[in-house]
Amino acid sequence: MVWQAGQLLHNGKYEILEVLGWGGFGLTYKARHRQLTMEVVIKTPDILQKRDTEYEDYVRQFEAEGRKLAKFSQTPHAHIVRISDFFTEGQVPCLVMDFIQGQTLMERVKTQGKLSEAECLKYIRQIGSALEAVHQAGMVHRDAHPGNIMIQPNGNAILIDFGIAKEIIPAGSSSTNSGANLSFAPYEQIVEHFQSQDRALENITSNRKPSVDVYTLAATFYYAVTGQKPTPSMERRDNHPLTSPKEINPNLSDHLNKAITLGMALEKENRPQSMSDWLQQLELPPPPVEEKYRQEKVNPPQPRKEPKVAETKASVNPKPSENSLQKKLKDIPWGWLIGVFLVYGLIGYTLAVSSARWQVWAGAVAAAVAVAGAVVAAVAVAVAWAVAWAGVWAVPWAGAVAVAGVAVVAGAGAGAGVWAVPWAGAVVVA
Repeated sequence: MVWQAGQLLHNGKYEILEVLGWGGFGLTYKARHRQLTMEVVIKTPDILQKRDTEYEDYVRQFEAEGRKLAKFSQTPHAHIVRISDFFTEGQVPCLVMDFIQGQTLMERVKTQGKLSEAECLKYIRQIGSALEAVHQAGMVHRDAHPGNIMIQPNGNAILIDFGIAKEIIPAGSSSTNSGANLSFAPYEQIVEHFQSQDRALENITSNRKPSVDVYTLAATFYYAVTGQKPTPSMERRDNHPLTSPKEINPNLSDHLNKAITLGMALEKENRPQSMSDWLQQLELPPPPVEEKYRQEKVNPPQPRKEPKVAETKASVNPKPSENSLQKKLKDIPWGWLIGVFLVYGLIGYTLAVSSARWQVWAGAVAAAVAVAGAVVAAVAVAVAWAVAWAGVWAVPWAGAVAVAGVAVVAGAGAGAGVWAVPWAGAVVVA
């Protein structure tokens, strides 16, 4: 029998206020926590179905999942209803949840029509994060349709009423009254009637995958943004294609239209296999980059190198290349220098042999003149080589030329006497 208003449960801890609804083997009550004076929701198996052959299986699974949910609620989630208690009244297990003020998403769309894209995205992302937490705990909700999403007065969405033992239904029920909302459930979740336990277990296995919740939440998004329920999955299997949500709402963004249809893929293998993967499809893709910017390459800044001492010297007196040195040597007036050298040598020789009486004096003068000419030639050569090489090698070469010139003249004026040699040496030293 159904509990009536005013009936006390759990040693007077809870008082039944009214029946909120039922479906399949499940029954939901609104109650009051007498000590805390707060409203709660109590969900139980429907004892009116006790004679059904599947009832005992439902109760066992209800108890197992109820205890798991109670443990899960020890870590609260902002968008999941909190499970506050779990007890047994007589032989009936009872799951106690917080009562959430507001209206369901189903009621909101019925009264306001299709919702804005931004509002829908807010609700779907919040419920998506809640389902991610459920999946990480090793569970699947299996009933996240608009009727189980509560919109609070503050604008936040809360996931309520877990689909406990959703896949087990009374043997006398059809697919249209089994409690499954056909417009939001994938076809692998919908159960018409179990002929054997093996068939039931096969269906249970298919319902325990996150792709079931992906389909349901995508279908919920479809409903919220279009104001229309999507084509049921069982009808789609019979060649009744799903109408694109953008055909109903032309203002829907292309990437959201794609995300909804991808999440509602008829075959579970074609859907995103995790809620996280599907939620990523809701994000706005980055704007395209123009081709010219895509090909542009920017070199990173190079560190400035301070010149070393050796490099600084090299930059002041750079060593000329072989070709530039040869060019500068060609520019020296070699003919003029040789001519001057010979003229001075001839003058010295003439003075040396012109008069025997003035032999000593003439030899000295000749040597001096010759040395002077040699020095002039040497200086010219030194200047020319200094220009050509711009280095310290010009001075030794000039000195060598000067010594060579003195030696020649001194030899030519040997007859001038012993004074020529010391005179020439003095000039060279000077």
